[in-house]
Amino acid sequence: MRALESLYLGTKNTIIFELFSLLIYCFSLLYFILNSELTVAQIGVGYWGPNLLRNLVSNEECHVKFAVDISAERRDFVQSLYPEIQVSNDAEEIFSDSDIDAVVIATPVRSHFDLTMRALEANKHVLIEKPMATTVAEVDQLGKLAESKNLIAMVGHTFLYNPAVRHIKKIIDAGELGDIRYIYSQRVNLGRIRSDVDALWNLAPHDVSIIQYWLNNSEPEYVKRVGMDYVQNGVDDVVFLSIKYPSHILANIHVSWLDPHKIRRMTVVGSEKMVVYDDIAEHKITIFDKGIDRMAVLGEHMDFDKPEPFNFNHRSGDVVVPIIKWEEPLEVEIQHFVDCIIKKIPCLTGVEHAKKVVRILEAGSKRKILSET
Repeated sequence: MRALESLYLGTKNTIIFELFSLLIYCFSLLYFILNSELTVAQIGVGYWGPNLLRNLVSNEECHVKFAVDISAERRDFVQSLYPEIQVSNDAEEIFSDSDIDAVVIATPVRSHFDLTMRALEANKHVLIEKPMATTVAEVDQLGKLAESKNLIAMVGHTFLYNPAVRHIKKIIDAGELGDIRYIYSQRVNLGRIRSDVDALWNLAPHDVSIIQYWLNNSEPEYVKRVGMDYVQNGVDDVVFLSIKYPSHILANIHVSWLDPHKIRRMTVVGSEKMVVYDDIAEHKITIFDKGIDRMAVLGEHMDFDKPEPFNFNHRSGDVVVPIIKWEEPLEVEIQHFVDCIIKKIPCLTGVEHAKKVVRILEAGSKRKILSET
């Protein structure tokens, strides 16, 4: 009897000890998450860089130590706003600083690959402005290096952190639109003209990344591109990009910096409903219960089963404008980057997503059919 009591007490004490140890581990993990702070540096504070820097500074889990830019004017701009941030014209100061955990890169596209490679080699997590690189081979190389060093390599496809884009994703996934038939987008304005990339590489990454996100990163069957250079030789000012996906889904992307209107609009046409996403409208999402349904008619032999003839029912129902709780997409993107590093959550716009976007852009640039590459 005493032996059984001793065994019982010993087992009970062991369970209590294990539960206590687990409790200590959970509290330690929670303390680490709540008190972790990333030391971050940014390379490039030009056109888009200040927006990134503002969100890094305002993030309570980030300590921005360095900002690098080759322009003395931009460095002075940073110090005027954030005197506590060190500035430099040499990115090597960041790479050689062991205190820096992560680097944000907002430089011209042609420099993305080299700077990202250098950051990863220096054991820094990296957030790169879109696109991650200019070829699939380069993205693959970055991905392999990041994986080998257990580092995050994330691309700044900011619209995937937009609450309106995410809401439409939920609508599509819930089947509310029915079967997706086609998607088309316009991203046009008068300016800002670039010389380092054409309109496709400057503007279309947004639309391609959104479409890929909505379609669960589906692999396109082919890509066709038509573009023209009017202002600068060899730099297309306007591009029409057509993409065919499995299940008979078509997508068309129109981008231009040579247009009288500023338009940022995407339309998704489904078999049951249609949705319009207008990024510059007050109400960003409008859902239309519209469509055309085929209806069999009574044949001369009282037969409804024959495929012909058909009547067509033009359906026009309610128009719904959902209320979207707004958050700044860039703020959400920066927080996601931080969470990927500290909390080890899966990266929404990591290497695999970046690779699919670059593959489409690269195929469009070469005017090649994807299935033939």
